[in-house]
Amino acid sequence: MTDDVSRETPSVPEVARRAFPSERLPLAVQYAEILATEGVLRGLIGPREAPRLWERHLVNCAVLAELLPADATVCDIGSGAGLPGLVVAIARPDIQITLVEPLLRRTTFLDEVSEALGLDNVEVVRGRAVVLHGQRRFDVVTSRAVAPLERLLGWSMPLVAAGGALVAMKGSSAAEEIEAAHQVLVDGGCGVPEIIVLGEGLLSSTTVAVRVPWADPQQVSWPLAVSHPEGKEKRPPQNRRKKRRPA
Repeated sequence: MTDDVSRETPSVPEVARRAFPSERLPLAVQYAEILATEGVLRGLIGPREAPRLWERHLVNCAVLAELLPADATVCDIGSGAGLPGLVVAIARPDIQITLVEPLLRRTTFLDEVSEALGLDNVEVVRGRAVVLHGQRRFDVVTSRAVAPLERLLGWSMPLVAAGGALVAMKGSSAAEEIEAAHQVLVDGGCGVPEIIVLGEGLLSSTTVAVRVPWADPQQVSWPLAVSHPEGKEKRPPQNRRKKRRPA
């Protein structure tokens, strides 16, 4: 990462000290500084987002970590600038994170940040989620502002292991998205979705997550055909960093 960017970096609020383990807070601070400088210059974070990075983005994502089981394998699809994947990797070093992102400029940024922060629990895969279908499964598949649940299910559930779950960050329309996805949930063999509110007493605007397990972990499958969003043939994923065991 370059060091010649002179943009104001937001100070560390008390809410951040409560959201991250004390020994991991310096890494969160370093990541915030990168987002507020390189992230803005490279078009990954809007200039107006820099002053409100902590509560609106970092802590907003950090609270998701409490839903993840110990030593879990996690796939974050459409990672963008690393939200929530890199934040979770910082907050939970016990978890193995695979960041899936199709755009080269974003995967380059994710690689650089992971290296700069020394995050050896992060793997970066350039591609769309569908390139991993039939190849990998994870304990949890996360996402943030990627697509409505109805479409997200087709990309995420084929990556969810038996006993695992999709855990998607959503907004106030979570209930409506679940209702709209009812038939897809039934046809896909999904369990009953659960809306979970995170960050109460910590954030002024709480985080809403939707958790979707399999209805029967003994019959894990996704019967619906999932096409590539742009109609292109699947290509093998390009693994940038690979650590420890695959799911």
